[in-house]
Amino acid sequence: MRSNKVYESAGAAIADIPNGATLLVGGFGLCGIPMALIQALRDRGVSDLVCVSNNCGVDDWGLGILLQTRQIRKMVSSYVGENKTFERQFLNGELEVELVPQGTLAERIRAGGAGIPAFYTATGVGTSVAEGKEVRTFDGREYVLERAITGDFALIKGWKADKLGNVIYHETERNFNPVMATAAKVTIVEVEELVEPGELDPNFIHTPSIYVHRIVVNPNPIKRIERRTVRPRPQA
Repeated sequence: MRSNKVYESAGAAIADIPNGATLLVGGFGLCGIPMALIQALRDRGVSDLVCVSNNCGVDDWGLGILLQTRQIRKMVSSYVGENKTFERQFLNGELEVELVPQGTLAERIRAGGAGIPAFYTATGVGTSVAEGKEVRTFDGREYVLERAITGDFALIKGWKADKLGNVIYHETERNFNPVMATAAKVTIVEVEELVEPGELDPNFIHTPSIYVHRIVVNPNPIKRIERRTVRPRPQA
């Protein structure tokens, strides 16, 4: 393993991601997404990707830019309603989709990071979610068996990190990022600020350095809002 985890660019950090890789990509909507890493993937032209993410961004931002260039073969997601490109490719049979209830998705990734191969949940019993899966009864209630999710690479958005790879997330940007950081063979984190070891309060570290393999600094990320809703201005 390389002793220095800090890479000079997003392109350098993702340079060995191959075609067909399974990626765990942090974020919730457009909040807490590793945009610099996603753009580097687009620019490199990696294809046939399987992406596990809560959603697929919007048409021109987030994972949506990889859909536009047809670099994603399969999405494992919970919510995809803001992306017209996603809808069109799915309906045309150009994109494979596995829809997973949001809590189940989080738990499948957490289980993957914890070394738990599968677990039972009541969510999805009696629906299309349970089709083809084992269902068992415990204490009079049915539960469906869900397999854990792991990835080849995790692309994570943090706020601050030290050079060892200890990471802090900023408020709601925490979302799926911490569990995904634990469930991949290689975790790449994009942060806004890099500090020296010892400068972060250990009581506030969300992802310990043991899970982080590569760090990229993006000090001024563009933070988009999916849909801005405001109240009408009061009449004078």
